[in-house]
Amino acid sequence: MVVFLKPEDDAEAVLGKIKAFLAERMMKGSEAKTKLTSTLDGFDFLGWRFYVQKNNGKFRSEPSEANYQAFRTKAKAVILNPSLSFELRAQKLAPIVRGWRNYHRFTKLDGSRFSLWRLNHAAFKTFLKGKNTSRYEAERLVKKAFPMVGWSENRFVGLTEKMLKKQNYACSKCGLKLWDEEKVHLHHVDGNHANWEAKNLVVMHQSCHQETHYAA
Repeated sequence: MVVFLKPEDDAEAVLGKIKAFLAERMMKGSEAKTKLTSTLDGFDFLGWRFYVQKNNGKFRSEPSEANYQAFRTKAKAVILNPSLSFELRAQKLAPIVRGWRNYHRFTKLDGSRFSLWRLNHAAFKTFLKGKNTSRYEAERLVKKAFPMVGWSENRFVGLTEKMLKKQNYACSKCGLKLWDEEKVHLHHVDGNHANWEAKNLVVMHQSCHQETHYAA
């Protein structure tokens, strides 16, 4: 569990409130796994960096430094592998790049760093070193090696709110209102989690969502 603290917050008081909240629900947090951090310092979790932007107070997320460096190392190993032809390097690099971009597609990916411009340029210069590789051919290989994947920061949250309004805040499975404390889940009708078209999305209670998948 990660707890964001404002500068004026009393850490012990905040932890006391959290313990009381969990105790009422017959739950207990792990002190060993609880981290207190400033909203401005942020924290890393599952390959993402979560933080509050200083200039406007917005909650943001982006690939963590460790995740980015691990991906960069893996990609460069393919780009610089002398045992592979340039064509095969581009072919092997494509799923690595696509997978990384897909994993982070709901985070902040703007700027030259996360757009992978430097890595893209390094690959271009490497491909261009081939004896019979023209500039046109190097550009073709780079496009093949770095497939574009669209991203939209916090898109998941926006789509959930959109579907809630469309369904008049009612669960698509049981029809009951989604006003209570149970979590709201976004469900892909066709089971394809890469299909984010509005017609393929509905919202439902967490329990209804689980029941839907168990019955499938």
